[in-house]
Amino acid sequence: MPVDELKPGALRRMADPAQFPFKSTAELEPMVKVIGQPRAVEAVDFGVGIPSPGYNMYALGPPGTGRTTTVMRFLEREAATRPVPDDWLYVNNFQESHRPKVLRLPAGRGAQLRSDMANLIEELKTEIPRAFESEDYERQKEKITREATAEKQREFSQLERYARERGFAVVRTPAGVGITPVRDDKPMTPDEYNQLPKATREELEREGQQVRAALNATLRLSRRIDRAARERVQRLDREVAAYAISPIFDELREAHADFPAVLEYLAAAQKDVIDHVDDFRRAARPEEGGEVPPALAGLIAARAPSFDRYRVNVLVDNSQTRGAPLIQEANPTYPNLIGRIEHQAQFGALVTDFTMIKPGALHRANGGYLVLEVRDVLTNPFAWDALKRSLKSRQVRVEELLQEFRFIATVTLEPEPIPLEIKVVLIGDPLFYYLLYALDEDFRELFKVKADFAVVMDWTDESVQDYARFVANICHEENLRHFDPAGVAKIVEQSSRMVEDQRKLATRFGDVRDLVRESSYWAGTNGHELVTAGDVLKTIDKRIYRSNQIEERVREMIARDIILISVDGEATGQVNGLSLVPLGDYMFGKPSRITARISPGREGVVDIQRETRLGGPIHSKGVLILAGYLAGKYAIDRPLALSASIAFEQLYEGVEGDSASSTELYALLSSLSGYPLRQGLAVTGSVNQYGKVQAIGGVNEKVEGFFDVARVMGLTGQQGVLIPADNAQHLMLRQDVIDAVEQGQFHLYPVNTIDEGIELLTGRPAGERQ
Repeated sequence: MPVDELKPGALRRMADPAQFPFKSTAELEPMVKVIGQPRAVEAVDFGVGIPSPGYNMYALGPPGTGRTTTVMRFLEREAATRPVPDDWLYVNNFQESHRPKVLRLPAGRGAQLRSDMANLIEELKTEIPRAFESEDYERQKEKITREATAEKQREFSQLERYARERGFAVVRTPAGVGITPVRDDKPMTPDEYNQLPKATREELEREGQQVRAALNATLRLSRRIDRAARERVQRLDREVAAYAISPIFDELREAHADFPAVLEYLAAAQKDVIDHVDDFRRAARPEEGGEVPPALAGLIAARAPSFDRYRVNVLVDNSQTRGAPLIQEANPTYPNLIGRIEHQAQFGALVTDFTMIKPGALHRANGGYLVLEVRDVLTNPFAWDALKRSLKSRQVRVEELLQEFRFIATVTLEPEPIPLEIKVVLIGDPLFYYLLYALDEDFRELFKVKADFAVVMDWTDESVQDYARFVANICHEENLRHFDPAGVAKIVEQSSRMVEDQRKLATRFGDVRDLVRESSYWAGTNGHELVTAGDVLKTIDKRIYRSNQIEERVREMIARDIILISVDGEATGQVNGLSLVPLGDYMFGKPSRITARISPGREGVVDIQRETRLGGPIHSKGVLILAGYLAGKYAIDRPLALSASIAFEQLYEGVEGDSASSTELYALLSSLSGYPLRQGLAVTGSVNQYGKVQAIGGVNEKVEGFFDVARVMGLTGQQGVLIPADNAQHLMLRQDVIDAVEQGQFHLYPVNTIDEGIELLTGRPAGERQ
């Protein structure tokens, strides 16, 4: 049965400008809904709303499908209705300073406590020195000193009497207190002592030992008296300090009486102030000695008392937050996610304290939402494990990176972890989702909501109107020229061409947005107030021109017979196949001559591409299917004994895909039968073992690629392309191709079977097996 060629109206689905009820997109109201993503929108709505742990979300889809915009829109709407989360603070642990404590306060109260403590420090630096300058304090301190001095004098007086009674005197020397023998109340010289009788010297020695023992006892008692005096002075200092600071701390306690954790912290801080009251007194005394040399200024500053231990580190301040926080972290490194501990260099050493703890994205998003690009998380070392660990434990623990890999254990900060209540949304490609789901058990438990963004949507009257409103939104947002109905219609048609389907439109709105921007630009260069269909077509043509230099070079080589392609006449065992050449943002169809040679033998079908390792696995599969078709068709009664070779002529790069399998089969059948094939026809389509021609990708580019070559070499009215009949619904061809078909200069034939194709190529009926 002959194959009817496709009519011009079947080669492209046209969008009718008359269906738009406006003269300019400026008349349209802004669109707030998400276009073409009902499944993803429902998933996002569910993921945002469910509060249970583990229901974090993964929004998957190619870039440009609106996944980030949709997620952010839903999160912004939901976050605005949620309560503002609490502030998180780190304060000093006065018992273990390397383990700072966490305080949780309502939004705004953290900043208030920080200000209160800063004011407290300034008041203490004033009030404590003033209290110790009072006459009463000096009087009590002097009394303690005087009593201690009098008591020591009494003890030494008793010691001196005891020593005199035994012929000794207590003397004070630069080396300390000692005893010496006396005669007539005068210390003896060494010579006088040596002239004494031996018995007298021995007696003095015995008495001297007793006196020395009494001296040592008196010295020990003197030290106890001094220590007791110091303790009394310290108790006095503590009493004076407590009396001076109690009103200040009482005022703070009243201001924060509704927070027991703050009251506990203030009590510990008050005790520490009393214990370190000398720091405040020393800070009030100016350095003596005049001007300090610059070389020593840093050392003196480092030795000066620091009051940072009484300050408050407000890690997360939600005083200005409205609703729940929504954080989109563009650089999710380990420290940017969980926070970091900074250090300061002082005289060759790195020092830190709790005031140098800085928040990460998890801290800032706590109580709200965190949006991350999954590729960025996975490519940053340790970031993915840190994120999972935080979500599993439901707390954020600030730890120094690689601390567990250190060879020497050093004392560092161990901040108390912060409880985590957060919804994390990962945005990424489908590949990462399925890899993580298959290889990471934690991922399945932590990201239970899958928001799958489609790349296509149905072409309906409603979706076309949505496209018009989307174009209007872009023009409003970016102050672009608005479109007339014909311009919008061309945008819709190009969207359908992007997805190669007459029944679908693209949802990769990033690409559509670029098309709208560029069309507005060319409308401006053309002097148009509104963007017309011609401006959109010019945008498409200019895009192609910027990218198709290699395509033009290939066509030139074909026209100059450097690459051998025939577009008229007949040849046996030779047919024009069509392949796709991807060039990043551009792809074009390239004709390739495919030849087959037959000879007696038992090798079967030999694919030269596969033998030379230039054929990919899918291409090799197509050749094996081709061999299966031959065996099933022609080797029913006896084995098929032949040796056949198939080659892509002048093709020196790899071949992948099975879209040329029908083409190779036509070449083989021609070589077997001896019937020549029309060279004005190019072929594309895969084939199954029963001879059914199956749909392939890139049909528009392949058809247009052969058309361009045929036009360069001269259209005769005999050229055309055989495409799988199932691909007819995917045709969105250029207007010049449609015009050539309408004028009878070019033809498109939809074939369902190999028999239909061989009849077109040979001009003879395929016949039936006898």
